[in-house]
Amino acid sequence: MSVQEIAEKIKSRVASSGFDRSVKFDTGSDGVIVIDGATVSTSDAPADCTIKLSLDDLDSLIAGDLNPTMAFMTGKIKVEGDMTVAMALSQLIG
Repeated sequence: MSVQEIAEKIKSRVASSGFDRSVKFDTGSDGVIVIDGATVSTSDAPADCTIKLSLDDLDSLIAGDLNPTMAFMTGKIKVEGDMTVAMALSQLIG
């Protein structure tokens, strides 16, 4: 699945969630997805928290096949910035 397709899936989940922070999913050369409140974009921008992971792992995370806590503990996900934002987001997309 492409970054754009994953961004579309995320849009429906954050649109009515009341999420009011910003998070960037950085998949390296595959691109970025930036969630800023209810807005989802594939354009790079600063964020409260950056989550670095592979595109495959992001796809699995959004599908519910990858546990965010286990992925972090095993090094599949790296979090930079405000960890509480990542934890709040995991409730929306997990």
